Amino acid sequence: MRFLIQRVNSASVEIDHNVVGSIDKGYCVFVGISDTDTKETADKMIHKMVNLRIFDDENGKTNLDLATVGGSLLIISQFTLYADCRRGNRPSFTDAGKPDPSKELYNYIIDKCRENVPIVAHGEFGADMKVSLVNDGPFTIWLDSDKL
Repeated sequence: MRFLIQRVNSASVEIDHNVVGSIDKGYCVFVGISDTDTKETADKMIHKMVNLRIFDDENGKTNLDLATVGGSLLIISQFTLYADCRRGNRPSFTDAGKPDPSKELYNYIIDKCRENVPIVAHGEFGADMKVSLVNDGPFTIWLDSDKL
């Protein structure tokens, strides 16, 4: 499982010209799921993500977590996080999870995040989405379950 986490001042997602999710300060999280991922994998990733201390404290040090700053989450499914570009110029996505189990796990992630974070917005699995965000920093973190 892969989470690309961007610390944002604001973020939103549109589907068919309609905003379906938006947040102010928090994380915009792009989620990639593989066939080997499980709910246990998701639980570890979520725990790590919500406890990251990457917001500035009063001294300008990255020392505060999402809850301390009252941050929100925007969760976006993105199978392209499993792009394999080693051969040729056209990426292969064979490492990305199959749609049905990945969608189920994506929805599980959203539900579990809601247990820890008051505001969790999200896109729609498999939809053509337009994501807008204002990256704060910029500050971007890559979490890979194979490296936790």
